[in-house]
Amino acid sequence: MKTMFSRRNFLRASTLSGAAFLLLPRARLAFAYEANGKLNVAGIGIGGQGRGDLDNIAGCGANLVGLCDVDQKRVGDIFQKHPQAKPFTDFRRMLDEMEKQIDGVMIATPDHTHAVAAVAAMQRGKHVYCEKPLTHTVHEARVMRLTARKHRVVTQMGNQGSAENGLRRAVELVGNGTIGEVREAHIWFAGGNAPMKRPTDCPPVPESLSWDLWLGPAAERPYNPCYLPASWRAWRAFGSGTLGDMGCHTSNIMFRALQLEQLWNPPAGVKAKRNIIRVEAKPSDVDLEGYPTSMTAVVDLPARGELPPVKLTFSTKERPSEDLLLGHPRGDWGDLLVGSKGSIYSDCPWNTRFVLLPKSQYQSIKAGPPQILPVSIGHHREWVEACKGNGKTYSSFEIGGPLTELLQLVNLATLVEGPVEYDALSGNILNSKPASALLHTKYRKGWVL
Repeated sequence: MKTMFSRRNFLRASTLSGAAFLLLPRARLAFAYEANGKLNVAGIGIGGQGRGDLDNIAGCGANLVGLCDVDQKRVGDIFQKHPQAKPFTDFRRMLDEMEKQIDGVMIATPDHTHAVAAVAAMQRGKHVYCEKPLTHTVHEARVMRLTARKHRVVTQMGNQGSAENGLRRAVELVGNGTIGEVREAHIWFAGGNAPMKRPTDCPPVPESLSWDLWLGPAAERPYNPCYLPASWRAWRAFGSGTLGDMGCHTSNIMFRALQLEQLWNPPAGVKAKRNIIRVEAKPSDVDLEGYPTSMTAVVDLPARGELPPVKLTFSTKERPSEDLLLGHPRGDWGDLLVGSKGSIYSDCPWNTRFVLLPKSQYQSIKAGPPQILPVSIGHHREWVEACKGNGKTYSSFEIGGPLTELLQLVNLATLVEGPVEYDALSGNILNSKPASALLHTKYRKGWVL
């Protein structure tokens, strides 16, 4: 049996999928780095996860020149911590006023604002680090990837496990045929969500919060503390549920190892009129406001060149059969690839570790074959250095976009009956008008993609 691809092809595919369309040192914006030796970064959404991202980026030697957040209480002392950075509450104003002073932008807002902020930055030629999931809708993910490509900016999605050597080693072991041909994979998550009901009370908006800016492109609704600061993830209007929240982490090995990004970007010489992804979801409940309590979705993926078709199963709060683990304990989380020779399994939500199954068959595998993918210098440092023309990012929007697109397609499928057939090349659903209407949401006036 042939391995999935040769060492040379694997290295090429890994490079292209994780780090395509980088800005070169002499390209646009490079003069700023050469003049002061540092990257000038602005932050959008700087409380919570954004605070950690900014600390890491600043720790890599970047200058923080602008900080934007709509909730002054949530950000705490971060403005005082970085007094040299100009404060804002509206990122649109920040980008307009500081366009010539900004080289890159970090985005860690709620999901529903990721795309409008990132696209606005990239259209101005700014590099972007954006938290996962990359976007809130299927269509937004597509626009993000194509905008990054058009403007040749450096990008990185915030699935930080991508920088861990455990993940990279797992990806290349699958790639060199260690577990054989993979036609089946399972991704599962410890918990689900629940139907949501809009509150009827209308408490006053806190003085520290700009509610209108927090809503951003989302449809108007009264303020209520049930939406924020962190509970927005469970609401379809703002977040992406368990699948969207953790999917870019927990399915990272699977997506990369099976080279699924080729469904969106076929390699040179491969001609395809359509690449049809078929998704059929079986949610425990259907709710326009929230996400299912539990869910199983079967995704049929076509061949990618010499790589065979794959049947992928996503489950929230459900588990695959213990038999698939070949005697190994089945964890609450899972990324499992079932091959013709064996399996590879990560029980870590962030895919930072893995085990080859059955263990008795692979006791000496860590000693070889030799590692191909380089050891990361750090997820945030990769982005900072790549923006300056040094090295590459491993989780660029060329892979983060399609991964998010797939996850949001599964979320979409929980709202419609029967299978959904989606063409990854055109971005169209071919068999369902109700599903097609859910590819994107209508933005409020003043907000554009």
